[in-house]
Amino acid sequence: MMENSILDPDGIDRRGFLKCMAWAGTGLLYTLHGGVLKSIPLMDALTGQPDAVKAMKAASFSFVQISDSHIGFSKDANMDVIGTLRQAIDSINRAAKPDLLLHTGDLSHLSKPEEFDALDQVLKSVNTSQRFFVPGEHDVLGDDGAAYLARYGKGSKGHGWYSFDHRGVHFVGLVNVMNLKAGGLGNLGEDQVAWLADDLKGLRASTPVVVFAHIPLWSVYPEWGWGTDDGARALSMLQRFGSVTVLNGHIHQIVQKVEGNITFHTARSTAFPQPAPGSAPSPGPMKVPAGQLASVLGVTHVDYVQGNGSLAIVDSTLAAAPAQSKIAIENFAFMPPTLGVAQGSTVTWTNRDEEPHLIAEKTGRFKSKPLDTGDSFSHVFLEAGTFDYFCTMHPKMQGKLVVG
Repeated sequence: MMENSILDPDGIDRRGFLKCMAWAGTGLLYTLHGGVLKSIPLMDALTGQPDAVKAMKAASFSFVQISDSHIGFSKDANMDVIGTLRQAIDSINRAAKPDLLLHTGDLSHLSKPEEFDALDQVLKSVNTSQRFFVPGEHDVLGDDGAAYLARYGKGSKGHGWYSFDHRGVHFVGLVNVMNLKAGGLGNLGEDQVAWLADDLKGLRASTPVVVFAHIPLWSVYPEWGWGTDDGARALSMLQRFGSVTVLNGHIHQIVQKVEGNITFHTARSTAFPQPAPGSAPSPGPMKVPAGQLASVLGVTHVDYVQGNGSLAIVDSTLAAAPAQSKIAIENFAFMPPTLGVAQGSTVTWTNRDEEPHLIAEKTGRFKSKPLDTGDSFSHVFLEAGTFDYFCTMHPKMQGKLVVG
């Protein structure tokens, strides 16, 4: 049955969104050069491929984003949110020491003092001394954000907004959870919008800007409140800058787009996933099969390359790196002809024949370029199922992958 294509205000239909989610979920390294986004597979970074290594080594400094820790949550979707937060911190500490940590909200689940206490205790072990926060709607329940501000809002304006500079980059923390609009849409409000205009007016257009808030500033899925009612007013002020990165949380999954000079990126949660827009009756904690939780939680590392305004964004899950499997093409055959791999694995084909080959899945789900002797082709299998493939140049060459 054909699915109706429903466009959101940004012109992304649900089918296109889900494809984007699958693409982003593979893990990519993003480098922004003058508003043009270039991508490198995260697996290339993990396995030391030259382009990825070059991009990461060129960084002047890095920072890390975590989001939606929901300390105090203890339902089926995750009975140990402190444990998964610790996993996130461990993954940060295994990487090169970041200068900063940004937490984009929902630190707690019910704004209780003991929840904030538990978060603070875990964060003591993170391998960075500077930490910055913005509140989520779960952090301001019942007291108009007073408990949150007392701990994390010292020196901020209004309900917790502020800015700071670090090694040539201007950071802006915004609050869009204090006066939610119909359907749960975020809102900045007149006072904060006026403050933002004043904060930005003295900056040169060449200054890289990083904006972080809880609810996405752009319209991801307004039907679920996944957007900010007056976000366009803030974004219009950022258009004159050559490099702008907008980081958000709230939706517990990676969604990204580039619009002119602005890169938008939402982060995974460290607590539990939520469904893709429109794929369930409503948003909320989503239970996944046992053993798969770590693969849908994660952290975001960002590297800054001084001198050209480049920001490289690398998402990683809390799970170990996916397995890699190899298939040889030799004597006009795939070896092994049938291979079983786990969901999330990377499969690499290498041509050892003197003749070229071109690999294609029979329904078009993946296809290589022509592979000369010694060339390789890799594909990440995010979905379970059976994949029948063949060589288009030599159709009698048949192979099968079973992903589960």
